[in-house]
Formats: sequence, structure tokens, C-alpha cells
Amino acid sequence: MSVALLDTHALVWLLTGSDRLGDKARKLIQQAAEEDNLFLSAISPWEIGMLISKGRLVLDRDVGEWIEEALSLPGIRLEPLSPEIAVASTRLPGDIHPDPADRIIASTARHLAAMLITDDRLLLDYGRAGHIKVIKAGL
Repeated sequence: MSVALLDTHALVWLLTGSDRLGDKARKLIQQAAEEDNLFLSAISPWEIGMLISKGRLVLDRDVGEWIEEALSLPGIRLEPLSPEIAVASTRLPGDIHPDPADRIIASTARHLAAMLITDDRLLLDYGRAGHIKVIKAGL
């Protein structure tokens, strides 16, 4: 059984058909989706909205519609931001990302015991330190 959690940029790369998403990550995403074990943190829609509001991301339609369509894809589920995940994000072991959204994503990965698909250097380092399971999203 493959449980996978998409970092925000991995979701964007996947759904926009970006060639930045590597083959290994694509295979894990496909396997997890087929097993209904592909997750997205509840903070990711907020991050996408923020990227758009800052002009750092442009989508082909309204962000609300884009996210709604993304979450309607077979096999992908939104993991709620539970009080347990929120509090755990403040108690993560080791040296962790200072960004609150990335802390929530790391906490969600730990909560689900999921493989986090990311290209974020600090999250990859956190995984190498043994605190979460990670796979590099990019090439």
C-alpha cells in the first residue's frame, strides 16, 4: 500500500502537466491514486490562493474552480487540518522548515505516515534526517 502526500508545488506540477515532475514521483502518485491513498494537505489550497494573489502563479481558470477540479480527481483526498495535526506542527522534532504551511505539510505527512512528494530542499533535508518519508518530486 502506497500512501502519498503531495506538496503544493507537486500538485500544481502534476495538474498543469509540467515536465518538472520526475518519473519516480509520477509513478508513486499514480500508484497511490489507484489505491485511493493520494492526499493533499488542507493548507495547500490556501498556499495556491496566496501564490496567485502574489502573482507567483497563474492558472488557466479561477483558483476556486481549479482547486475544486483538482480535488474531484479520482484517488485524491484532502486531509483536513485537524487540531492534532495543527498542534503537532508546533512540536516537530529536529530542525524543520520555519514556514508554517510547510510545517503543517510535514506534520500531515507524519500523521498519515505518508511519503511526501516535494522538491522543497528543507523538507527533503528533514526527510533525510529521518523525521518524515520524502521523495524528490522533480527531475
